[in-house]
Amino acid sequence: MKRRGLSKNHSTVSDTSVETASSAERRRIELPRWVRNPTPLPAGADQWERPWVYLRYHVHHRHLYPAMIGAVSEEAKPGDLVFVYGKEGQFQGTGFYNPQARVPVRMVGWGPEKVDEARLDQLVEEALRFRLETLRVPEQSEAFRVIHSDGDGLSGLVVDRIGTVLSVEVHSLGIWQRLERWLPRLQEALGTRRIRLFVDPNIAALEGITPPQQQPVPPVRFREWGVRYQVNFEMGHKTGFFCDQRENRKRFAELVGGKRVLDVCCYTGGFALAAKVLGGAAEVTGVDLDERAIELAKKNANLNQVRIRWVHADAFPYLRQMQRNRESWDAIVLDPPKLIESRSDQRVGRKKYEDLNELAIAVLRRGGWLVTCSCSGLLPESEFEAIVIRAAHRQNRRLQIIWKTGAAADHPVLSDCLEGRYLKVLWTRVW
Repeated sequence: MKRRGLSKNHSTVSDTSVETASSAERRRIELPRWVRNPTPLPAGADQWERPWVYLRYHVHHRHLYPAMIGAVSEEAKPGDLVFVYGKEGQFQGTGFYNPQARVPVRMVGWGPEKVDEARLDQLVEEALRFRLETLRVPEQSEAFRVIHSDGDGLSGLVVDRIGTVLSVEVHSLGIWQRLERWLPRLQEALGTRRIRLFVDPNIAALEGITPPQQQPVPPVRFREWGVRYQVNFEMGHKTGFFCDQRENRKRFAELVGGKRVLDVCCYTGGFALAAKVLGGAAEVTGVDLDERAIELAKKNANLNQVRIRWVHADAFPYLRQMQRNRESWDAIVLDPPKLIESRSDQRVGRKKYEDLNELAIAVLRRGGWLVTCSCSGLLPESEFEAIVIRAAHRQNRRLQIIWKTGAAADHPVLSDCLEGRYLKVLWTRVW
């Protein structure tokens, strides 16, 4: 789900019109082997409610991959809600179906309840009530996650409110076909004026989604915990702001009053600005390799009328140079982009995390705060913690581990899709 890795060929939209793939386009889809040559069905299959999907073996996950699927009824069309049956013929749940997708079935409900269109609408309403009434997030920020894909039972849909803009990311044809129904309700409930719609071109091709031509959405301003930010939707890294760190930014600010602070991979300045404006840090430096992000960070500092030192540099050579210069800080936050994109990146990505943390620890004063983050979903929390500990020990330093946190509460995780717990934040004091 996060971060800084999206294609620049994204789409934006300023109205609620959504086109779907034509039926002729659907008919041209080359059906995969598991649809053309299904496995034998159990007795009683002719009584199953249609359209249906039959599983080869028992699973209990939100994403059903081709190897898990034994057969599909002829009535099932791309984007349909289908009823899912287990290998003994028992009803298991309901999901979105698309035979050409990497994930042919995205579950929207497990158990005896058969999910229909009314229930999908209800899931949207429940997601809204959770943010607006239970969490009361608008009292904290004008930017927050409204729908968190599988975490809200709507696999393939991510919605953020960013000030007066509704930012929508779609990964599923089933979701795409229903957006026209949901977007007006989301705008009404959230008071947004414009919609920014993103569909990754690769996903659009796989899913059979044809996004309409759209107009760019201009930059927008908003407040989080009273700090003012501006977002540029054309920057190419999602929205230019990461709602998932909201609660972590506030906690960090509470720790750094009067301290010298370094925000590494600062992007548009989230932690740096919170440290200065909310926390009253004595001196703040923000470092990022993205020149456009640094320019927007400067604008954000001007919005808040604070002085922050912004450095356009690669984090690794910058920290090495600071070590040679004998510079040191009281608090450092590391929030790099995803360093492990795929399973083939595992070894290199883990080494980068270790090196980055070792370099940061080398320029921290004794008792200083190291707040280090990973947004790589393929890196388990326990392994990330082990990497950071190893980095400290290589510097002959020790960590006092204080907290382990993750994404803000508006990013819930379902027990049958733990991949949604991508963000890991380790809070330590370095001795």
